[in-house]
Amino acid sequence: MPIYEYQCKACGQNHEAIQKMSDEPLTQCPKCGKSELQKIISAAGFRLKGGGWYETDFKTGSKKNIAGGGSSGDA
Repeated sequence: MPIYEYQCKACGQNHEAIQKMSDEPLTQCPKCGKSELQKIISAAGFRLKGGGWYETDFKTGSKKNIAGGGSSGDA
């Protein structure tokens, strides 16, 4: 799920929220309670869940071992 950044126009505080893309934008500031929260444009943030991502997950053949330890021209 993406992480969205919001800024309150009333108190100036920045907040982050993990939301589905289909969720409505937040409007109420958790700091001051006013309905002045506005979504701001920032760098894309996301969270990877699961067992992990590895450089060899989508590679085939001799490309699987790219981190070294190979015998390609070491002599």
